[in-house]
Amino acid sequence: MTEPAAPSAISTAQPEDFFQLLKPRVMSLVIFTAVTGLIVAGGRLDWISSAIAVLCIAVGAGAAGALNMALEGETDALMRRTRGRPVAAGRVRKNDAMAFGVILSIFSVMLLGMATNWLAGGLLLLTILYYAVFYTLLLKRRTPQNIVIGGAAGALPPVIGWAAATGSAPWQAWLLFLIIFLWTPPHSWALALYSAGDYAKAGIPMMPVARGAKSTRLQILIYTLIFLPAAIAPGFTGMGGLIYRIVSIVGGLGFLLLAVRLWRSRAGDQPDKAEAVGREAALYDVRAEAKPARNLFAFSILYLMALFAALLVESLTPGL
Repeated sequence: MTEPAAPSAISTAQPEDFFQLLKPRVMSLVIFTAVTGLIVAGGRLDWISSAIAVLCIAVGAGAAGALNMALEGETDALMRRTRGRPVAAGRVRKNDAMAFGVILSIFSVMLLGMATNWLAGGLLLLTILYYAVFYTLLLKRRTPQNIVIGGAAGALPPVIGWAAATGSAPWQAWLLFLIIFLWTPPHSWALALYSAGDYAKAGIPMMPVARGAKSTRLQILIYTLIFLPAAIAPGFTGMGGLIYRIVSIVGGLGFLLLAVRLWRSRAGDQPDKAEAVGREAALYDVRAEAKPARNLFAFSILYLMALFAALLVESLTPGL
């Protein structure tokens, strides 16, 4: 069993380590969906306030990531996919990561509230607390539905962006929330299917660990069938136009095809015992029978980005 590296008397943390605490990959998706919500909302926010809003949402997302790593350092050290993270590897002390996350949380929420409105600031605070406290401390180790319920945190950024732009959060904003919320289970469980050994070692009851690979593959298919109508809906409710309809339907068919292939596969039936060479290897280098899970995981990211990109393009070029 791998134990976290013992912290030295003098911190060896580098600026890169604190940047990694922010979970930059997750942050990039948060920024993209938040910017989409802000622009699609069509508010009258000036460009300086818009830039501040995007900065605050990005920093708030990073703060949640830092708090998550601070609270999960020992758990992360047990998993080959996460053992290189700054706290797990001992490069950043837990208390330093916690202080970093708290300071960034206060800064982002207060600045967003003052620069735009307190609905946006309150939603950002809710997102941080939901992810760092409700999901990380209460849900993750207690229920295989952790990612289903906890997915609300990752689905809130477009609502925050919409609220920052207009001071309100109408049903259109919550439709964007619903898309990400329903996308999260098939996306996350596809990854969990070929990382089940890590989750089991760390004592985290992800669906493949708690219910088995076969049940997880079926649930991924069911959630896909629920998710796709929500993903296509903006194209028929006035939010998206022809481009969005084409992207959502064609991409949705691809998503469904990969979900069916995964359901019919044996992905997750045998644990992947291969040691990862690096972070990329941990995510994408899998044995042959696990490739349907890897393919759905990778495509799900591209599909979600394509959906929001289509909305963004149509909002910026209304005459297209």
